[in-house]
Amino acid sequence: QVQPVESGGGLVQAGGSLRLSCAASGNSVMINTMGWYRLSPGAQREVVATITRGGSTNYADSVKGRFTISRDNVKNTVYLQMNSLKPEDTAVYYCALQLLVPPYSSWGQGTRVTVST
Repeated sequence: QVQPVESGGGLVQAGGSLRLSCAASGNSVMINTMGWYRLSPGAQREVVATITRGGSTNYADSVKGRFTISRDNVKNTVYLQMNSLKPEDTAVYYCALQLLVPPYSSWGQGTRVTVST
């Protein structure tokens, strides 16, 4: 019913910026919290940032002050503006949606971000 698709990943130099987008199909009324997660080799999945339908945000300590999450409930899209990127930000970034109906969550396929020194 609701399918997110990520875009915007790529290869950037340290200190550069990227803007990730996650567009969700379906009706936005079914979507509560939207968030970004990342997975790097040898690490567990990490919550990067989340945003509620009302706009309340939370960030991982490692990205505070550098990343900004936002959403457009009309376009059913969540964004992650990533500034001052560091090599340790290298990961596959996944968009996840908290749904009000079963299956209660929906995940995208991921978009790869590589930050070089």
